Amino acid sequence: MFGEISRRYDLLNHLLSFNLDVSWRRRAAVAACPAPGLRVLDLCGGTGDLAIALARSPAPPSLVVCCDFSRPMLALATPKFERAGLDQCCVAVEGDALRLPFRDRSFDAVTVAFGVRNLVDMNVGFGEILRVLAPGGRLVVLEFSRPTGPLLSRAHAFYLRTVVPRLGDSASGRRGPYLYLARTIGDFPEPDLLAGTIREAGFAAVGWQPLTGGIVCVHTAFKA
Repeated sequence: MFGEISRRYDLLNHLLSFNLDVSWRRRAAVAACPAPGLRVLDLCGGTGDLAIALARSPAPPSLVVCCDFSRPMLALATPKFERAGLDQCCVAVEGDALRLPFRDRSFDAVTVAFGVRNLVDMNVGFGEILRVLAPGGRLVVLEFSRPTGPLLSRAHAFYLRTVVPRLGDSASGRRGPYLYLARTIGDFPEPDLLAGTIREAGFAAVGWQPLTGGIVCVHTAFKA
């Protein structure tokens, strides 16, 4: 499914989020990189937008590995790194989030943007993230949530249920992918429940910050 929509994936991300996704990724990148020179794994990295935000953060990492299981998505990431002049620090690696092709304690930080809800087994995914993180390393998850304000909550529900599937599927030329997107957002756990899942996987100091009225949240945690 992701391979089929890869060519218009970035365009639709910007269009459907009213370009707010750019600032959301910047916030996640800052949270993941408190100091320069870190080794960062961007898991479910897709076409590389968060990897680029990480590389351009105020405290840029020495290495960003953009890992995804969709080859067509990654095929768009590599030339994007080259055009941005970031191919010396950003690399693309094809891999399954449930069986990461990296050694234990390989990274100082792991980021996941809009990807954990696509994992077949979220607990296994967080376990793999914990394995490849160095002690003291941080996890940053940028994920959709649901606003708490009544007016914004109703507008958001209508937008997800009606606008996203119609506009997304029409613009992508594929029927179904953006209905799936809307459904997974609507079914995704509330921030406190996701935090509990992250904590149960073995992470410490788990917290989250809502952005744009709670439409998305930046979740942070550490490997003890």
